[in-house]
Amino acid sequence: MRDLQLVIFDCDGVLVDSEVISNDVLARSLTEQGLPTTLAEARRDYQGLLLSDIDSRAQAKLGRPLANDWLQRYERDRAAVFRQELRAVPSAAETVKRIKAAGVPVCVASQGKLQKTRLSLRLTKLDGLFPDEVLFSAYSVARGKPHPDLFLHAAARMEVEPSRCAVVEDTPSGVTAAVSAGMRALGYAADSDQTALRRAGAETLLALDELPAMLGIS
Repeated sequence: MRDLQLVIFDCDGVLVDSEVISNDVLARSLTEQGLPTTLAEARRDYQGLLLSDIDSRAQAKLGRPLANDWLQRYERDRAAVFRQELRAVPSAAETVKRIKAAGVPVCVASQGKLQKTRLSLRLTKLDGLFPDEVLFSAYSVARGKPHPDLFLHAAARMEVEPSRCAVVEDTPSGVTAAVSAGMRALGYAADSDQTALRRAGAETLLALDELPAMLGIS
């Protein structure tokens, strides 16, 4: 990519191996609420959504309101399991270090809340690579992914033109957001549907250590 000036990383499923954990906790939480849900169903129906959208979709499936505090309990239970089980994606630290060593800035743009991103990066010892000023959340913009708002917000805050940004995502909705923002989309497909990522507009990779070469970084 010519004139690359910023690499934007999604957090969940790209930097930290959190998707199975999050969706397993979600499946159990929804089942307890009277909506039987498997891990596979949670990943299919809710992965990559804002919590408010998960809440709305689950209530529509259930046909009645969920408990008022179920989202808070889900976030609490997820954080507890994160503290026990969360790990960085293989080669995440080394890949980010290589990109930064080449003089290319990096940032994180996540659908999740900043509090969750900070916790995830701290638990996986990636926080030293991403200071607080380069962390961005969909909760700071009008619309989350698949809309481009979050990535455009991150680029503006980093003072980089969208056309000079590359985005690393693991969901079709994230890829769609990157493409809509006019950015190069790279789909990390180690634990995602490679065909769906490509259909959304991504070039795909199966390991993060492939990323520097794809970006023209030796």
